[in-house]
Amino acid sequence: MSESQASLLLRKQLKDLSRNPVDGFSAGLVDDSNVFEWNVTIIGPPDTLYEGGYFNAIMSFPNNYPNSPPSVRNSVWKNRPAVTVYPDGRVCISILHAPGDDPNGYELASERWSPVHTVETILLSIISMLSSPNDESPANIDAAKEWRETKEEFKRKVSRIVRRSQEVL
Repeated sequence: MSESQASLLLRKQLKDLSRNPVDGFSAGLVDDSNVFEWNVTIIGPPDTLYEGGYFNAIMSFPNNYPNSPPSVRNSVWKNRPAVTVYPDGRVCISILHAPGDDPNGYELASERWSPVHTVETILLSIISMLSSPNDESPANIDAAKEWRETKEEFKRKVSRIVRRSQEVL
């Protein structure tokens, strides 16, 4: 049986990233037999609250990738202070939302998923999210409230998460 277009594309993106690594993250397969599940490590960007942290996540790709977006789930952020991460750890950025018009009217269709996105553009968007979280449309309402109202407490919690992520290494 021949490989699907999705698996061929994912193998190509994996090969490209291994040949030309990008600062700020690393990516590889969770299991060599499944190209649809990736383990990624995002390094907290300099000059942010997350600086120096190592955040592991799983990228799960649908069988019809790149027509539909992958999901990105981070267990470290589960129930933790991250404005643009749902309490269950799923990362919430526009480019990971299904293509087309937003049923809630918050995002333009041009901000949502497009088949031109790659693993690299997704991970760079997540890194950007860490640099400037969008508290206007939060995935985690409690974290957004804490970010706005008790920023010092929010910073302390993030600092603890960063330290814990470094200890795991």
